[in-house]
Amino acid sequence: MVRSLEPLVVGRVIGDVLDMFTPTVDVAVSYGSKQVANGCEIKPFAAADRPTVLIQAPISNQLYTLVMVDPDAPSPSEPTFREWLHWIVVDIPEGADANKGKEVVQYMGPQPPTGIHRYVLAVFKQSTALSGRLRPPNTRSNFSTRQFASQNALGLPVAAVYFNSQKQPAGKKR
Repeated sequence: MVRSLEPLVVGRVIGDVLDMFTPTVDVAVSYGSKQVANGCEIKPFAAADRPTVLIQAPISNQLYTLVMVDPDAPSPSEPTFREWLHWIVVDIPEGADANKGKEVVQYMGPQPPTGIHRYVLAVFKQSTALSGRLRPPNTRSNFSTRQFASQNALGLPVAAVYFNSQKQPAGKKR
């Protein structure tokens, strides 16, 4: 079932990172046994390794792009690095895990220095294969998901989900 946009609006994902869109595919994101639901909390150590990301769509043989960003870097009150890029994978086949796609920017797990950070995973439908035609950004800071989508003719997202994470106090990492 395609997810509601309400949590993305309430969590300011739509506005800060994405424009309003109509979800047309389902995306299931999980870190081990922890399923990501909009606004849930995932500890940084639990998200250190890249997640499993499955994209389910009514149309088969479609390719997708996944972008993961932190719009709250370095701090939610002063996001001067907005958006911090954590991951880009292109050419993900529908119904397959993201690891079947081409990783353009290597996964970097959450490392929030202060405050509660949102980590947004946005899925875009591709009109053609992007592997080999896409140059990775020069830096992870001040990335723009909107600009990236525009430059690569991806249009609006077809799915998105986000989770929250915050720095763990010393001595309580596990």
